[in-house]
Amino acid sequence: MATATITSKGQITIPKEIRKNLNLHSGDRINFFMEKSGRVCLLPATQDITALKGIITKPEKPVSVDEMRKTIRKRGGKLM
Repeated sequence: MATATITSKGQITIPKEIRKNLNLHSGDRINFFMEKSGRVCLLPATQDITALKGIITKPEKPVSVDEMRKTIRKRGGKLM
């Protein structure tokens, strides 16, 4: 188990083995979150752009501006 010490300013140094496993480098940002059990987790907040590939799918067919306007009107929205 890797451990770290909190400084008087509330800072810690993430142990080398953890930085290596998470591919963290100087200047990277990390997110902390607490689970209901009280366990604190951290995840890299910065990712390689290639990690985002495929998260947005292409629409099945292109939609015209007129079709968009008709749908907005149909659902009660206002057009500018």
